[in-house]
Amino acid sequence: MSYRIEKYLSFPEVNQEDYLEGKSEVEIKNLFTEILQNGVYGFCFSLYEDGQKPGDIISEQQVRRRMEILKPHTNWVRSFSCIEGNEFIPKIAKEFGMKTLVGAWLGNDPELNKLEIEALIKLSNEGFVDIAAVGNEVMYRNDLSEDELLDFIDKVKQNIPKNIPVGYVDAYYEFSARPRITEVCDVILCNCYPYWEGASFENSLKYMKQMYHQAKDAGNGKNSSFQKRDGQAKAKV
Repeated sequence: MSYRIEKYLSFPEVNQEDYLEGKSEVEIKNLFTEILQNGVYGFCFSLYEDGQKPGDIISEQQVRRRMEILKPHTNWVRSFSCIEGNEFIPKIAKEFGMKTLVGAWLGNDPELNKLEIEALIKLSNEGFVDIAAVGNEVMYRNDLSEDELLDFIDKVKQNIPKNIPVGYVDAYYEFSARPRITEVCDVILCNCYPYWEGASFENSLKYMKQMYHQAKDAGNGKNSSFQKRDGQAKAKV
């Protein structure tokens, strides 16, 4: 992901305390260790090891070994795909008592897209999915049209339990620029990377809050809660 000035929509600056001001590099490292040991809300899970890449078939044993490293530090894991070994991520996470945000990776290959969507629906119906993410930065990469993505989101919604919120992952500004996609999402899943937009280390947290509030404004509160698709109840995510 990189900075696209024509896409970025500015949001008023958020006042905040600078928690890192005046801290040395050693103090910052110690702070990171303390946060990790106390527990992190969630991690994006990578199942790959040295020499491996997307498209390689990854074993259940490898996923389990890597999941065991994260288990003591978090309650949530996010996966990016539902095939080629990625399907083991939510299964093992649930075995370890963790919650899951499970993503179907969509691109410009229709056959792979079909496999991903079918696998996400299957995992959802088997009870391994707490939040379903249909695609990751598809609009950013221009891999699909809006209509194509909306069709995939609708297919997932129509074929999984209604208490599982369905969302889409993309750069925060895409949810401002594409209201049709934002409207159909039960939950807004925005990527906020200050580094890729040239924010300095000292200002990165403040900058990220601006990104977050822009997506929150576009989603009208969907980032913090979701409405069941039967319209009967709300739940925190």
